[in-house]
Amino acid sequence: MSRLLTSSFVRHSFGRREAERFVRCFSTSKPFQAEPFKWFPDDHWKDFMQVESDIDGVSLLTDEEKMIQTTARQLSQKELEPRVFEGFRHEKFDKNILKIMGEAGLLGPFLEGYGCAGASHTAYGLIAKEIERVDSAYRSMFSVQSSLVMFPIHAFGSDEQKQKYLPALARGDLIGCFGLTEPNAGSDPQGSMETVAVKSGDDFLLRGSKTWISNSPLADVFVVWAKCKDEGDEVRGFILERGMAGLETPTLHGKFSLRASPTGMIVMDDVRVPKSAMLPGISGMKGPFSCLNSARLGIAWGVMGAAEACVDTARSYTLDRHQFGRPLAANQLIQRKLADAVTSISLGTIGALRATRLKESGRLHSNLISMLKRNNASSALTIARQCRDMLGGNGISDEYTVVRHMMNLEAVNTYEGTEDVHALILGRAITGLQAFK
Repeated sequence: MSRLLTSSFVRHSFGRREAERFVRCFSTSKPFQAEPFKWFPDDHWKDFMQVESDIDGVSLLTDEEKMIQTTARQLSQKELEPRVFEGFRHEKFDKNILKIMGEAGLLGPFLEGYGCAGASHTAYGLIAKEIERVDSAYRSMFSVQSSLVMFPIHAFGSDEQKQKYLPALARGDLIGCFGLTEPNAGSDPQGSMETVAVKSGDDFLLRGSKTWISNSPLADVFVVWAKCKDEGDEVRGFILERGMAGLETPTLHGKFSLRASPTGMIVMDDVRVPKSAMLPGISGMKGPFSCLNSARLGIAWGVMGAAEACVDTARSYTLDRHQFGRPLAANQLIQRKLADAVTSISLGTIGALRATRLKESGRLHSNLISMLKRNNASSALTIARQCRDMLGGNGISDEYTVVRHMMNLEAVNTYEGTEDVHALILGRAITGLQAFK
């Protein structure tokens, strides 16, 4: 090899210095370079990409983001973990959960002012991941409060609306919900929307119903989207409050998913609201879609926490349980499933981190959000199913948590845009052709 590379032909083609450098690169005389650090499976499997590590004083996360993640992790383990077993089994919800999050400064963390932390979008994702490590229902509540209620009021609300609602929402003193999905309007919210706002003097009358609304049975504040009949059916946002005449919020019972948080409807029978209840800063579907994209970004982070919790349980279980004279984890098929799962989590987390960094620099396109919501939610669901399988018969027991995550992720994979709808969005981004109206 050395004689070939230092021949007159190579010297003529590359130049002497380049040829000698090339030879040194291929030289076998150098000792083999050892690994940069000793790998401890118990310590390192959760962070293959070293997202949370400092390398030569450089980290992918800021000190503030690490501190916020630690706070969210400790709060989730101390306050949420003890509640989730009974919450899921009996469809029971503790309203104090949002107050606890608010006291820690976790609600609406990427918003500035009004009692919000003013942290990064990456910090928001890290919080979502730590909360969803416990349960997707709790992360859903966090996402609704932060991205679907506080964000539109902060971005599109009047000064009066911001002052009135945001501080109380940030503290968790008020619970909010977001009304877009309807009985006949799911993936086609604009074309199929039936909820209308009709002018009545200086007020508006809202008529219609919303369904599959997280938090609605307990909400104090409702951000509702309706077609404004006096504006050519332009979609506008309105802030409603519990207690308004004609407003009802029946609970949807019998869920097999997200059982630890309440889900219901928003039924409006000529609910009269003043013009000051309308969000003045936005019209059209850009309003609700911007809210959904904010929430989807948190979902891309959050589901990685749920998937990681499933792998953690499956890894411990298969290391401890022995069959045929050795740990289950020593079997090739188990190791293949664990390898696939951890690879998906590692790549999904890096993708989510890249997206939030792009968001912070003003370079994030909604197409990437669709890609990550679709990929990460689908991957997390697949991981949960595989981990449930690794636990054998015990995998269907709520004592082991994996089946709870699996059932939750069925809903997460559906809401905020189904896997198929996001595939069509990506198809349009790739081809320039739209497959849906």
